[in-house]
Amino acid sequence: MADVKVRSAPAAAKTGGATISGARRLNMVLKLVVAFFASLLALYPVVYVISASMNPTNTISDLIPANPTLANYSKLATDQNYPVLLWLFNSIKVSLLATVIGVFLTTIGAYAFSRFRFKGRRNGMLFILLIQLFPNTLALVSIYLLLLQIGDLIPWLGLNSHLGLILVYAGGSLGSGTWLMKGFFDTIPKDIDESGVVDGATGSQIFFFLLLPLLRPILAVMAILTFIGTYADFILARVLLTSKDNYTMAVGLSSLLGEGGANRASQWGLFAAGAVIGAVPVVVVFLFMQKQLVGGLTSGAVKG
Repeated sequence: MADVKVRSAPAAAKTGGATISGARRLNMVLKLVVAFFASLLALYPVVYVISASMNPTNTISDLIPANPTLANYSKLATDQNYPVLLWLFNSIKVSLLATVIGVFLTTIGAYAFSRFRFKGRRNGMLFILLIQLFPNTLALVSIYLLLLQIGDLIPWLGLNSHLGLILVYAGGSLGSGTWLMKGFFDTIPKDIDESGVVDGATGSQIFFFLLLPLLRPILAVMAILTFIGTYADFILARVLLTSKDNYTMAVGLSSLLGEGGANRASQWGLFAAGAVIGAVPVVVVFLFMQKQLVGGLTSGAVKG
């Protein structure tokens, strides 16, 4: 009987190992299937837009056009009625300036809430959080009237001005950005501030030379989120910008579908081509800053 037990043990071990190996293969197959369908769902809209941009019939009815052409791209680059390159420049300019101003103000505000103790600090943070619960469209009328009145005194800061739109975007990013930045500030030991004070550094020197270099991951996150949010915005830009030469990319592309009345459907090819061109800056930003984006989000989530 002892011999039987000894001989059956390796067989049982082999059977158990085969079962575990089979379960791992099944798990891997399921993961590959899920990844395949997830990739398919993610890539399908992109492929559809690219194919529509090369469709000579200017329709979106065919996934694979019969005679693909780049005529829509050529028309957008040369036809003055569709200044897509100007709209692209306007979008990049507005987004970059709004990002720089917004990130700078957010960093200063988060630094104050994280490092200083003053009356109303907690209530101020709660008030900022409360504002974020309401959709931005509720303030659309107020923003419009505010810029309308400012434009009577300072025309280059009122309606149909890029600077007015930039300031609105920069102010809109302060709420959630301050909370995100403060969470990252709280992870930095206060000993760094104290060591700077001992060495005779001023408050501004501590901020710019000691703390700011440590904030590069979260600064990259804020820059990416603010840039993409302002670059893709349509509602605010559509309400505050009125002239075609000042349109951003989102507003300009929407005008392609609004022109022509009964011939509205004939603009879909141009719209798709413009959408592909407009997506290039966002893709470039993600490719160059994806590591900072992941690192900054995970580091900023350690403390609140």
